[in-house]
Amino acid sequence: MTARLALESDLRQFVSRLLRFDTTAPNEKTAQQWVEDTLDSWGFETYTWTADAERLASHPSFPDDPAELDVAARPSVGGVLEFGDPDAGPTVVLNGHVDVVPAEGEWSSDPFEPTWNDEHLTARGAADMKSGLSGCIFAARTLAERDTDLNGRVVVESVVGEEEGGIGAAAAALDNPYPFSRDMALIAEPTELRPVLAVEGSVMKRLELAGRSAHAARRWRGESVLPHFEAIRRAFEDLETERAERITHPLYERFENPWPTSFGTVHAGSWASTVPSELTAEVRIGVAPGETVAAVEAEYDERLAEVVAENEWLREHQPSFERFSIQFEAGEISEDEPIHQALQAAMADAGLSNREPIGETYGADSRHYIEAGIPTVLFGPGTIDQAHFPDETIDFREVVTATSVIADTVSRLLQAE
Repeated sequence: MTARLALESDLRQFVSRLLRFDTTAPNEKTAQQWVEDTLDSWGFETYTWTADAERLASHPSFPDDPAELDVAARPSVGGVLEFGDPDAGPTVVLNGHVDVVPAEGEWSSDPFEPTWNDEHLTARGAADMKSGLSGCIFAARTLAERDTDLNGRVVVESVVGEEEGGIGAAAAALDNPYPFSRDMALIAEPTELRPVLAVEGSVMKRLELAGRSAHAARRWRGESVLPHFEAIRRAFEDLETERAERITHPLYERFENPWPTSFGTVHAGSWASTVPSELTAEVRIGVAPGETVAAVEAEYDERLAEVVAENEWLREHQPSFERFSIQFEAGEISEDEPIHQALQAAMADAGLSNREPIGETYGADSRHYIEAGIPTVLFGPGTIDQAHFPDETIDFREVVTATSVIADTVSRLLQAE
């Protein structure tokens, strides 16, 4: 068996084993211990860190109350390989998150027992993003086994809590867990093997309305919250349309609605025979690159105030509209960053034709590293369309390609002069 085929076989086995761990939050520890032990056995110098709840609570993305942050016994793992004179070249971080969302909906097989159908792999986390994480690890292994004329460091990271706002990555960005600085990073999110240079932010808000209850047989004696909610929802929908026309970005031209606003939950009333007098709705509001969460939040607060000003009931029964959960700032880097230029060259050598950089409407851990001054690009196998989806599936040939391209990207960055 050739070295390439042996490495691909090892990659398949590694991904399959990693997928068998149920790493829904906050249950990543067992998998992370296995990752750390495996990296250590392969010659990586390993580091671990656990987020500090009070430290994260000081970050604008996270709730102000540390008690709302579940960080205990949730280690993130970093593995370091040094090449040549490590201080003479850059330090490149290859990052992926090990946590997955719950396996909801109808699955045709056990979501934590990987199923192979020729080159297609099905399991929770296959696309988002244990295959990409594994590709990062094996890209580093490839360099260690193949390239000797290099200077610098490669750091592979398996972080926790990305689905909860980036607990592991935020902690690493706030307080460097390594005794050296980091120059650039690549996160192997499922981008369909395209470079993503910008990710959208979002603000999470909770709307609470009060009406007046009454017997359904005399509903005119009550004040239903539903028409008032509909007026607010329509006003937000109009603002969403206005923002899509007003705020443009070259990396988002393929989206008709690039900064979406979505009411994810709506709870109203308590009984079919009673006029609903209470409503709570939770909304996610998109934040474009170049905007701040605070500025977009102010736009929606102002639009709500306009609705209230025109509604006698709402003027006398003021709605509550407050932040909750995690806030995502947008993140973006220039096409001229060395990490992107090296990735472009590696993609070209691999024969990938769809190399035009794009922006994405989701948030990612890249924003934490960018905020810390570490230029970060997203590039990985699979598609976001499979993320959080029943029978989550990835074409493993993309995983092999991504691993090779990532290895070549880092090799170019660490080439000794």
